Amino acid sequence: MTNRPLIAVVDYGAGNLVSIHQALTTVGADVRIAADPGGLADVAAVVVPGVGAAAPAMARLDGQGLTGPIAAWLDADRPFLGICLGLQLLFEGSDEDAAATLGTLPGRTVRLADAPTLPHIGWNQVERTRSHPILDGIDDGADFYFVHSYAGAPPASQGTDAEDDLVLALTTHGRPFVSAVARGSLVGVQFHPERSGVDGLRLLANFVDLVRAA
Repeated sequence: MTNRPLIAVVDYGAGNLVSIHQALTTVGADVRIAADPGGLADVAAVVVPGVGAAAPAMARLDGQGLTGPIAAWLDADRPFLGICLGLQLLFEGSDEDAAATLGTLPGRTVRLADAPTLPHIGWNQVERTRSHPILDGIDDGADFYFVHSYAGAPPASQGTDAEDDLVLALTTHGRPFVSAVARGSLVGVQFHPERSGVDGLRLLANFVDLVRAA
């Protein structure tokens, strides 16, 4: 692998591709926009960005032949970053529109509970629940930029540490919700690092470092 890993950013009509492309390029990656399975060939990592709802997003992924290859990538535990809707699609389903999603992570995407405003738009603090290299160099409680009304909700741990091993950070808007997860080579964030200034770029640089190490 070269010093600048090649990262595929999935284009399924649900993300600001220009911003994430520019941010990843700035922090040391080469970027390929992938709109079909061929776009995932010979890359070191996959990023699924996104805004919008789960059902149309899954329909577009299905229509572009990307659902199976992304699921296989995740099953192989290869480096992956899901952003906003790209994180929500990792769960088993969405309460927003009753969509069945990728099912890589346990739990569902649910509406933010007791939120003072919806959608939740703007800067908010990300409080980590455990350490992880994706957050290296970022202060606990740092502000990141959010735009959403729903968030992934892993099931209660029910006497195990399964949930604690998945959840990486929480944010409060009404009640606390999961704002970052990590498992193996998978990382997901509910906020938009590509729109979150210096700390957002640091998180993306950390992801690129993890890709190099893999």
